Amino acid sequence: MRLLLLKNRSKLIMSFSIGIVGLPNVGKSTLFNALTRSKQADAQNYPFCTIDPNVGVVEVPDARLAKLSEISKSKKIIPTTVEFVDIAGLVAGASKGEGLGNKFLSHIREVDAIAQVVRAFSDTNVIHVNNKVDPVGDADVINLELVLADLQTVSKRLENTKKSAKGSAAKDLLKQIELLERVKAQLEAEKPARELDYDEEEMLVIKELCLLTMKPMLYVVNVDENPDTAQIPKLEKPGTEQIVVSAKLEAELADLSEEEGCEYLKTAGMTESGLDKLIRASYKLLNLVTFLTSGEPETRAWTVKAETKAPDAAGVIHTDFVKGFVKADVCNWQDFVAFGGWAHIKESGKLRLEGKEYVVQDGDTVYFHINA
Repeated sequence: MRLLLLKNRSKLIMSFSIGIVGLPNVGKSTLFNALTRSKQADAQNYPFCTIDPNVGVVEVPDARLAKLSEISKSKKIIPTTVEFVDIAGLVAGASKGEGLGNKFLSHIREVDAIAQVVRAFSDTNVIHVNNKVDPVGDADVINLELVLADLQTVSKRLENTKKSAKGSAAKDLLKQIELLERVKAQLEAEKPARELDYDEEEMLVIKELCLLTMKPMLYVVNVDENPDTAQIPKLEKPGTEQIVVSAKLEAELADLSEEEGCEYLKTAGMTESGLDKLIRASYKLLNLVTFLTSGEPETRAWTVKAETKAPDAAGVIHTDFVKGFVKADVCNWQDFVAFGGWAHIKESGKLRLEGKEYVVQDGDTVYFHINA
């Protein structure tokens, strides 16, 4: 997560990023170009055609905005966004520097979550680095390289901590050593660090390490345009979901106008594109919620982490709002629509007055009262 302060407006913008990773030639750049409706990423048929990461900001689809805007007669609609980063392909041995691996692993450290693209499409014209389509094996290669990179990080930290644990410092560092040894054992078993449980104190140490396998991850299975169900591997497990897309189909859809794209989906019997599913899944992966503001000037979606309290949510709109927060008028977006906006919701009994301890929920429509 990056916090960007726009000084001229004192507005704090929360930027969340998803790294698109996988082996070379699995469709990462094709998927990225479709997401961003651009040709920004080179999608050539050879390994490592992407060297420096491509970054694109993508709007999060949200049908609620149009409904709120209609009620408020808003002049404009502003959706929230998520950032996608197209990272070059990893190969076996990346943790030891193979295929420029160290450089690419450093790019993964900078994102908030990982979308691992796994090839399940059968196009023989597209080179596979291992000369065979093996989705499960490919996923295992990527996961192992992330684990091995973390093992190096944890082992080095453990060695240095043990050296420092002498004299009066020994007792203070004992718990940290026990934590590092537990994480090291997990990684040596070729399991991600995210699957362990940590208390608050331990999480402070874990965050310092910037472990790759602590990042939330989902699998994106890239299939043919009309896939056989037998073609779709089962990669997800508790805590790690998967979605199925056809990057080739999504690239074709991205070249159509919005109206043409909707008509195509309707004809195909689809309610949303694979890209919309990916964006929604990525947003969920980051543990984000959306609250909404609506009035005549604009209807807008705002992004905060789950469990964010009202003053901090107000601070996303304007940094001064955190200190000046007094109270918030809050209602569910459906009630806002059903009762015809702010003018009538107050009479319905559905409007709540919330204070500083209120935790903002997804779908809340909010009006903040600020002491200037």
